[in-house]
Amino acid sequence: MLEKVISVDLIEVVENGAVQVRTKTAILEDGVQISGTFHRHVIAPGDDYSKQDARVKAICSATHTAAVVAAYKATAKP
Repeated sequence: MLEKVISVDLIEVVENGAVQVRTKTAILEDGVQISGTFHRHVIAPGDDYSKQDARVKAICSATHTAAVVAAYKATAKP
């Protein structure tokens, strides 16, 4: 039986407060991975993260303080 499993497998916070998220898509056959791909996206301080994975939301909530968002916006290029 083939099964597609999508999971957040890596969450990183970088110096400017941005949260980098890596999502893994695995194709399993009888429980054994036969294929896999990765996708990355970044959540910048101030971005809407309400539709993210629960762990990503928790990290963004703790990391994206008002001070971090203000500092990020002050250095963002127009």
